[in-house]
Amino acid sequence: MQSSHFSRTLLPAIATLGVLALSSSLVSDQPQAGAQTSSQSCPANDSGLKLPAGFCATVFTDHIGHARDMVVSPSGVVYVNTWSGDYYPPGEKEPEGGFLVALEDKTGAGKADTAQRFGETAATGGKGGTGIALYKGGLYAEINDRIVRYSLNGSVVPQGTATTVVTGLPLGGDHPMHPFTITADGALYVDVGTATNSCQLQNRTLKSPGADPCTELETRGGIWHFDANKTNQPFTPADRYATGIRNGEGFAVDAPHKLIYLTQHGRDQLHANWPDLYKPEEEATLPAEELLLLKQGGDYGWPECYYDSFQRKLVLAPEYGGDGGKKVGVCANKIGPVADFPAHWAPNGAVFYDQKQFPARYHNGVFIAFHGSWDRAPYPQAGYNVIFQSVAAGRSAGPCELFADGFAGSDETPEKAAHRPSGVAVGPDGSLYVSDDTTGRIYKIVYAGGSAGGGAKFTPCPSATASPGSVVAASAKPPEGTHPDAGLSAPPGATQEMVALGDRVYHGQVGGAPCAGCHGASAKGTPLGPDLTANKWLWSDGSYSGITKTITDGVPQPKQYRSPMPAMGGAQLTPDQLSAVAAYVWALSHH
Repeated sequence: MQSSHFSRTLLPAIATLGVLALSSSLVSDQPQAGAQTSSQSCPANDSGLKLPAGFCATVFTDHIGHARDMVVSPSGVVYVNTWSGDYYPPGEKEPEGGFLVALEDKTGAGKADTAQRFGETAATGGKGGTGIALYKGGLYAEINDRIVRYSLNGSVVPQGTATTVVTGLPLGGDHPMHPFTITADGALYVDVGTATNSCQLQNRTLKSPGADPCTELETRGGIWHFDANKTNQPFTPADRYATGIRNGEGFAVDAPHKLIYLTQHGRDQLHANWPDLYKPEEEATLPAEELLLLKQGGDYGWPECYYDSFQRKLVLAPEYGGDGGKKVGVCANKIGPVADFPAHWAPNGAVFYDQKQFPARYHNGVFIAFHGSWDRAPYPQAGYNVIFQSVAAGRSAGPCELFADGFAGSDETPEKAAHRPSGVAVGPDGSLYVSDDTTGRIYKIVYAGGSAGGGAKFTPCPSATASPGSVVAASAKPPEGTHPDAGLSAPPGATQEMVALGDRVYHGQVGGAPCAGCHGASAKGTPLGPDLTANKWLWSDGSYSGITKTITDGVPQPKQYRSPMPAMGGAQLTPDQLSAVAAYVWALSHH
């Protein structure tokens, strides 16, 4: 399908999606370095967010489900798409009344007075989605494997049923979501993320080579182009617009300059799957997260390449003959990023700021919501923030600014973060909305005035080449507590010394297995992996030998979680380390 959309003026009809929850309270910014807080401008001061001087935040709504992308109408209605399914822990109750939410602030207090749910429900087979956008009086939303359109006809929520715009989008695998954007001429761009981490013959498995050719690229790992004015368009390989994009969740449209920027999640597990080529700390520092400039026919390198911030270039991946960062090979002909960010921060939603409420330094740049890392263990996890990246003419125009922080609270880990930014959207008055897909909170950020917010002082983002920090596994508290008589029992055939070694293997201090990244530092489970302390087993009888076999073989097709567990967690464990970590898991479940 050919497109002429870049030859016309693009107006921002884009949306960043999010799952929302309803309850709100007025809150203010907490000071960043060099910033000040105005109690007069931000009287409540209870959001926990850290913002530049002059900015305030309100909790616009809370507890509305796993909020993903959002879009704001010209009249100020905030529309949110929420998501369920195996991306989140199993057994959760889906929201009643539809996965789509319309929020209104009728009093101007910075919080939603009304919340109306609509669209498909769990009872009708819906699981929600991520993508959402407004175009020509219609609300477009992702639901399962489709993008549908609801006619608003001047109302806040639609009265009729949806029409299908695109159908048959690929589901399953590591990245089943379908974020999208629509430009003013009706060009509909859809991200179709990859099913695997790096197109290995065995996904996320120690030293498994890459498929050559990577046939996954025929239907995944790129951006697809459709027409928002048409209905019942089937998903086909022929409509691919750009390729080599592992997971491009955030679209930011610069309408005046006819440019589209796109976030890119870098790959995982360089050290875990290739310990002979990468140092343990490089698991946490490679590869970079990226902001791309979307080009028709562009190839951005996945799975053959990844971006190395230390060398400022794309290099060959180990699955395709890479040697740990020296070889470039075919990557010399791929397209690199406009800007790069620290590894594994997980850039989800993005939005181009085209309004005037914020100080001039924020005009014509991109806000990005970083969902937060899991693959930096045993070093500190990071991200869980919103940054601002200045851009101009398709290039970076300045350093990255850490704009909003404090979402996670005191514990920046997937299992304990209080909130995780997922979507961002700009309202017609220039306010910035941020969604959280942990509890379903929506924040509204406004500029309350004063010269400090527009001055030269700002908090720079951590460098993409910064040290990963010190190993933090030792500070993770075990579920049995730390009182003097605390202790885990060893299974029959094992010893306390083996359990102690297994603790170190589990937390990544030896062996290189990312157990804590998927199951959590306390082993209580995350969206990526189940609770190991509940003594509930899907793949064995829970015996020491059964747990050992499951770790040895891996779980290529999980029953309740979307991501497979490779053999030995994708690491190169010795027999002693394998036995030890199995003993530790057994001990956790029998405490």
